[in-house]
Amino acid sequence: MDEQLIDALYKKAIGYCADEETVEYSGEGEVVKRKVATKHYPPDISALKAYVELSGDRMQRLSNEELEREKIRLIGLLKEGENGA
Repeated sequence: MDEQLIDALYKKAIGYCADEETVEYSGEGEVVKRKVATKHYPPDISALKAYVELSGDRMQRLSNEELEREKIRLIGLLKEGENGA
């Protein structure tokens, strides 16, 4: 699977912040106002499910202990996202 897709799914699954820029122009096309705001995108459970399905080959090679640690890590990230939203 394309690594960029896997990385994007992972980012959306755990939640992320991104800067958004808003620009207002005058009638002559000159910039009147520019505003940059940081927007928080919360964790997305659908993206997490897709990530786990697409990275299933990697997951199948993990031991039970490694799978349990990964489960705890992902649950922690989801809880952090819920508390930060």
